[in-house]
Amino acid sequence: MNLARRAMNAPALAAVYEHAWRPALFYLASGRTTGEDRRDAVETLRLGGPERVLDLACGPGNFTRHLSEHLTGDGYAVGLDYSAPMLARAATDNAGPRVGYLRGDARMLPFADGTFDAVCCFGALYLIPDPIAATREMIRVLAPGGRIAITTSYREPTLFGRAATVAAGLSGLRLFDRDTFPVLFATAGLTEIDQRVHRFMQYVEATKNPTSATS
Repeated sequence: MNLARRAMNAPALAAVYEHAWRPALFYLASGRTTGEDRRDAVETLRLGGPERVLDLACGPGNFTRHLSEHLTGDGYAVGLDYSAPMLARAATDNAGPRVGYLRGDARMLPFADGTFDAVCCFGALYLIPDPIAATREMIRVLAPGGRIAITTSYREPTLFGRAATVAAGLSGLRLFDRDTFPVLFATAGLTEIDQRVHRFMQYVEATKNPTSATS
């Protein structure tokens, strides 16, 4: 397990992640506050009804619970993470009537095809050992007509970008270029693909074709 993944499995980081670690690092990396990212997540995923939501690599549940608060009826949000300390913190700090947490591997999601109306991963794909496999799994469990949204790292196509990639790799982090996820989404048949770059972070969203098969 590399340095970055060890950190995410540390109880000490889980204790400060939601209120200190994430707000500070993501503001430096993107120039955006956690509040802005949360509001954007709800809008991007088009929540506001009985949607079934999967928050992949949910950490301490700081986004999962927020998303659940915008659901109605039978709507429910599931937060999945590999880190037991993060999930323990999620259960303690971010429980709610429309949210639940599960330990699992992002590369082999324990859900049937087309289970969720919305699937997201905010700030974790660069930590997952096989981020492309994890993204394909997100698409698999997304229902036709559903929305997918990710926030992940961005690498400028410059000498600085290449140097940053090498430096990040020493700790186990990955930096992705502009085409990686839009091309992956398009190849999978997703539509309404939109990408925004803020400093060192990219925000990518798309819709699964309503006529897509779920098998």
